[in-house]
Amino acid sequence: MTAEESHPVPRKLWEHPDPSSTSMYKFMVGLNEKYGLNLKTFQDLHQFSLSNRSAFWSSVLSSANYISSGSYTRPVDESIPIDSVPKWFDGLSLNFAENMLYGNGKEDDKIAIVEVREGGKEKEREVTYGELRERAGKLAKAMKKRGLKRGDRVVVVAANSVETLVVLLGVSWLGGVFSSSSTDMGVEGVLGRARLVDPKWLFMDDAAVYNGKTVDLRAKMTEIVQGLSGCRQFEGVISIPRFEGNAKDVSGVPKAETWNNFLSAAAAGSGPVPEFVRIPFHEPLLICYSSGTTGTPKAIVHSVGGIMINYFKEGVLHEGLDSESVTLQYTTTGWIMYLANVGTLLFGGRSILYDGSPFIPDATILVKVAEKYKATKLGISPRWMFELSKAGISPREIADLSKLKVVTSTGMVLSEQLFEWFYEKGFPSSVQLGNISGGTDIAGCFGLLNPLTPVYVGGTQGPSLGIKVVVYDSTVDRDGTKGQEVEHGVPGELVAACSFPNVPCYFWGDSHVKSADGKEVVVAAPPGSKYHSAYFARFQNVWAHGDFCIVHPVTGQIFFLGRADGVLNPSGVRFGSAEIYGVLERWFSDRIQDSLCVGQRRPQDTDESVMLFLLMKPGHKFDRGLVNEVKEAIRRDLSKRHVPKWIFETPEIPTTINLKKVELPVKQIVSGQKIKASGTLANPQSLEYYYQFAKVEELVGPKEKL
Repeated sequence: MTAEESHPVPRKLWEHPDPSSTSMYKFMVGLNEKYGLNLKTFQDLHQFSLSNRSAFWSSVLSSANYISSGSYTRPVDESIPIDSVPKWFDGLSLNFAENMLYGNGKEDDKIAIVEVREGGKEKEREVTYGELRERAGKLAKAMKKRGLKRGDRVVVVAANSVETLVVLLGVSWLGGVFSSSSTDMGVEGVLGRARLVDPKWLFMDDAAVYNGKTVDLRAKMTEIVQGLSGCRQFEGVISIPRFEGNAKDVSGVPKAETWNNFLSAAAAGSGPVPEFVRIPFHEPLLICYSSGTTGTPKAIVHSVGGIMINYFKEGVLHEGLDSESVTLQYTTTGWIMYLANVGTLLFGGRSILYDGSPFIPDATILVKVAEKYKATKLGISPRWMFELSKAGISPREIADLSKLKVVTSTGMVLSEQLFEWFYEKGFPSSVQLGNISGGTDIAGCFGLLNPLTPVYVGGTQGPSLGIKVVVYDSTVDRDGTKGQEVEHGVPGELVAACSFPNVPCYFWGDSHVKSADGKEVVVAAPPGSKYHSAYFARFQNVWAHGDFCIVHPVTGQIFFLGRADGVLNPSGVRFGSAEIYGVLERWFSDRIQDSLCVGQRRPQDTDESVMLFLLMKPGHKFDRGLVNEVKEAIRRDLSKRHVPKWIFETPEIPTTINLKKVELPVKQIVSGQKIKASGTLANPQSLEYYYQFAKVEELVGPKEKL
C-alpha cells in the first residue's frame, strides 16, 4: 500500500498565485547563487537548513540586516547537542530597541502604532516612529538616571498599549530584561512570576477595561507591591495612567509614583538620550513564563539575538512581512504572541494594538478594526473563529478585507471544520490560513505556514525552517533511551533534534555555575536543573516539547493531537484529546458549546479511563440520548477504543486568561490529586466541580450509568 493509499491527501484549500515573488523564494534563490545549489522547493530549502545549519542561519542574519557590532568566527559549534544549549553568533552584539526604532531606514513620520481600545469606544491613538523614538528615549533616560543597568529586570503588568511598548523599548534600550503580565491575571499569578526574577521596578496600569467594565487597579497594585517587599532589588511601582489626562492618585500605594513623576527625572537634566547598550547575541532580553496551571511557573529566559533572528525567519520568510505590513494580533501582554504583535516594527511595518475583549460590542469588532486600518495580517485563535462560525458571521461579507494576506491561528488545535469554514464562508479565498504551533518555550514555532506549499485541511502547513522536527515513539523505555524515531504517519512525541538560536538561554534562578580555569561559567541545563527536567530528561540529546503529533507522509503537514502529558491511553491505545474535540465540533456544535476530555488513572486503577465533560449550549439538554449519540459518533469517526468510558455534563470549562482550555489540572484532580490553582486560570473556581469525579463510582453507583 502506498503512502497516499494509507494516508489520503486532505482537500487542498489554497496555493500562492506567484511563489517566485515571495521573500522565502528569493531567499532560496540567494542561497543557490551563493553556494552553487539547485534548491527548488520548500522541502529542498528545509533540508538545506538542517544539513547546513551554519550556512543557513548566517544567511538569515545577513538578510535581516540588523544593526550590530562585533564579529563572529562561526555561527555555532554544530557538534554541541541541543541539551548543552550552545551559544550562537558568539562575538556579535546588538540592541532590540535600536533595531525596532532605527533599523532598515524607518521614516520618522510613518505610523508605527495604532492603539484601539475595547470596542473602539475611545478615540484611537496613532503614534509615528519619530514619536515612539522620542517617548522611548525619554523613558530610557529616566531609567538610566534612576540606575537601571544591563541585566536588570523590569516587570510590567499592563494593557496592550503604547505605554507598554514604550517600557519594552526603554528597558531594552539600556540592555535590561523585560517581563510582562496582563492586568486580568490574579495577584498570586503576577507574584508567582515577578518574585522569580527579583525586578528593579514594577510598571503597572492604574485601571483596566474588559467586557465593558472599567476596573480600578490600585488595590491590586497595593497587594502586588506588598508581595514584592521581600525581593532584594525591588525599588517600587510606577503607575501608568490607562486613561490620558486622568491619572489616579496612588499616594496610598506603598512605594508608588506616577508615570509623569518618573519621567521628570529625564526632564530634570540636560544632555542627550543615552546610547543604545548593545549586548551579546546570546544574552537575555525577555523573560516569559510557562502556564504554571498546576504549580510554580518556569521563568524562561530568551536571548536578544535568538528572538530577533527567529522573528525575521518566521515573520519575513514564512509570513512575508515587510515595511508595508499592517498586523493585528489579538493578545494580552502576558502571552508570547505579544512579541509577534509588536515585532512588525523590526521591519518598518505598522502594528495595531487592540486592548479588550474581542467580542465587545460584538464578535465583528476585530474584523472591523482590520478593515479600517487595512490589516495585511490578522492573528487570532480557534476559539474566536469558532464563535464567528457559530454565530453565522462571514468576515468577507461584512468588511472589505482586500488588503488581508495572512490569518494565523494559534493557542489550541484548529479543527478541520474551521479550515473548511474559513475558505467556504469566512475569509477571502486569496488569504492564506496559517495554523501555527510552538510556544512560549522557544518564543517561536515548530509548525508554521509557508508560501511555497499548498494549504490543506488540518494541521500546520509544515515545519519551521532551521528546526529539525522529529516524532519519537513515546512508548519506548524511558530509562537512558536515546529515543526512537517513527515513520511519518505514525503518532508520537514531537522533539527537536538539533540546536537552533531561539532555544532559551536558561531558566532564571535555575542556571548552574561551574568554575573553569578560575572563571565562572553558566551551564544552562545540567541534569537535575528545572530546565533539563522540562525538556531534556525525557530523551537524550533532543528537546522534547511535550506535544503528541503525527506528520502526514505525503503533504508534510504536522497534526498536533494534544499535549503529550495529557495524551489519552486507555488499554494502551494512545490518542489526543483534539481527535475527540474534532468529532464534537463536526456533529454537535449546534448543541454543545465546549468540551473537555481527560484521562483518569488513580493509584488503584490498573488502566486509564477516558472522561469527557460537555458544556451545553443554553436551551439544550444533557441526557442519555445525547450521550449515546456522542459515543456513536466517536465510534464511527474514530474507533470503539476512542469512546470515553464516562461522559458528564459540566457547568464550566477551566481556561487560562488567554482562553486556552486547560486539561492537565482536571486530569490530576479526577485522578485523585489535590492541586493549587494557578493565577493564570481565568476561572480557578471551576476546578472545584471536578473533584467529585475522583470517586466516580460512588457518583453514578445508585443511578443509571451514563
